[in-house]
Parts: sequence; structure tokens; C-alpha cells
Amino acid sequence: MADENTQAANTEEQAVQPTLQIQRIYVKDVSFEAPNLPTIFQQEWKPQLKFDLNTETVELAEGLYEVCLNLTVETTLEDSNDVAFICEVKQAGVFTVLGLEGVQLAHCLTAQCPNMLFPYARELISSLVNRGTFPALNLSPVNFDALFMQQLQAQQEEAEKAAETTH
Repeated sequence: MADENTQAANTEEQAVQPTLQIQRIYVKDVSFEAPNLPTIFQQEWKPQLKFDLNTETVELAEGLYEVCLNLTVETTLEDSNDVAFICEVKQAGVFTVLGLEGVQLAHCLTAQCPNMLFPYARELISSLVNRGTFPALNLSPVNFDALFMQQLQAQQEEAEKAAETTH
């Protein structure tokens, strides 16, 4: 009887243990455009870089999520404002996430999972730019934890403003 209670307690502890496992990482979509080739190479290379990043999450089943990191890099030349290249990458992964709820789950899906995906997307973008024969592009690391905290702070400020307007 005591052994059964101990086994039941151990089973409950294991069920509550927070778990994050990578099931698969893959490229969902990729695009590279260089609309002004080859004339762009005749201009002085003074690039202006525009970088956009966002994430999407879809729950596939209980505890199973697809997280997609969307990156867009657009480079124009400073003097002419001509587009040198536009590179869009959707790097995705399927993750098992168990034992997390609320803010912890949101943090996992919008910070930890994208943090695992970013090196893959970064390498793909670098490779695509290289294949276009443009100078090397090495994206700086992204602090997804800081982005998550900014998002939480913005949501809290919006909630406070909404509460003030209702009073």
C-alpha cells in the first residue's frame, strides 16, 4: 500500500515537471529577391539595413506547439535608395512543452523557442546573401527575453490605461 502511494506521488511529480523538447526544426518558407541586379553592383556600397522579426505560435495538440520565427531583412543603398536585396525566412520548429502555464508558457513559446530557432534562421540568411554575391551579413544575436519583457510591460500599460478610462 505504501509503495502504491509512493508510486502515485512520483507519477504526479513527473507529470508536473516542466518539459521543453525539440521535436523538429525546419524551414517553412524562404525568399530572396535582388530586384536591381546587376546594376546595384555599380553603385557605392553604403547599405541601410531594415530588420523585422516576429513570432507565431500554433498549438498542434495538447502540449505540442509549432513556433515560427519570421525574419525579414531589407537592404537599400543610402545614396540611391535602391533595394539591394530582400531576404525573408520563416524558420519553424515543433516543440513539446509540458508543465507550464500562463506567463511561463508564454515566455517559453515567445522567448525560449525562438532563441533556439534564431541561429538556424541567421545562418540561412547569411547563406542566401552570400549566394547573391553581396558582402557578408552576420545578424547580431537577439535578446528574446528582453523582447518578451517589453511585450509584458506594454500589455500591462495598456491594461492600466484601459482601467483608467473606465473609471
